[in-house]
Amino acid sequence: MTTRTRGSASAVKRTLLGALDVSAQGLGCMGMSEYYGPTDWDTSIKTVHRAVDLGVTFLDTADQYGAGHNEVLLGRAIHDRREQVQIATKFGIDRSAGDDARTLRGDARYVKRSCEASLLRLGVEVIDLYYLHRPPQNAEIEETVGAMADLVKEGKIRHLGLSEVDGDLLRRAHAVHPITAVQSEYSLWTRDVEAVTPTMAELGVGLVPYSPLGRGFLTGTVDRTGLDSSDFRSSNERIQTDANQAIADTVRQVAEQAGAAPAQVALAWVYTQTDRLGVPIVPIPGTKRTRWLEQNVASLDLTLDDAALAQLQPLADQVAGERYGVTH
Repeated sequence: MTTRTRGSASAVKRTLLGALDVSAQGLGCMGMSEYYGPTDWDTSIKTVHRAVDLGVTFLDTADQYGAGHNEVLLGRAIHDRREQVQIATKFGIDRSAGDDARTLRGDARYVKRSCEASLLRLGVEVIDLYYLHRPPQNAEIEETVGAMADLVKEGKIRHLGLSEVDGDLLRRAHAVHPITAVQSEYSLWTRDVEAVTPTMAELGVGLVPYSPLGRGFLTGTVDRTGLDSSDFRSSNERIQTDANQAIADTVRQVAEQAGAAPAQVALAWVYTQTDRLGVPIVPIPGTKRTRWLEQNVASLDLTLDDAALAQLQPLADQVAGERYGVTH
């Protein structure tokens, strides 16, 4: 039987990513600025405030979300709560020439200029966790991480992270400066990063899964045919592939048996992988609304039994379509 307990939402437990103490669940803020349909500044600010009130203090953004808009929004939201939160932001995806000509940069001058710009937009003096958003095309990883290490020495960032890297790049980066966390897509239907987790476990690096709800698909709340044209899921191959509905249906069935929401089951599954993979895991489900935030936080009180896990574990083998593939 799958069971759930009901604890105090404000007593969100803590997890260590290396030496960085964060809430066991974070909040992904990207959708507050773009990619997931219409946005609203005031609603987003309220959601960030509610997250902090609930004990969700690990807040994730990036300089490229909304071309800087997301960092500004998050900075305004936490201006009077800075000491209560841990801010993670990212650099490396250069969209200045337009999305059709975006580049992945890691040259030292760009790293340092990006950090200064993020500090200004966020309105803070130091960034708690600074990620390289993607492996760079114009520099070796040693140059990029070396520049990030300089920023640590200058007191502008506290911890280093990487996103969507393989084990070799992680080792090379870690040899320059300790890496605290790797952020990669990870969920019931996306498990590519499991090829990297043995290296992460060896080096003491934590995993921060983004899109742990399958970009909302696993929640059963996404109307695939009614998505706004500004929502990239409207043309995403994996979201729009009919065969994948069976995956969402299985998650819903497990949720019904548990008396929980599908989103809570999807998140609870992610938490169960810590022991199997040997790395601390702190997912960062994204949302613009307090309703879904509160539902996500409640997943911390959900326990999945062996029967439920047996239904969920094979789902990644059934998925059709690429993560970022688009329909034509």
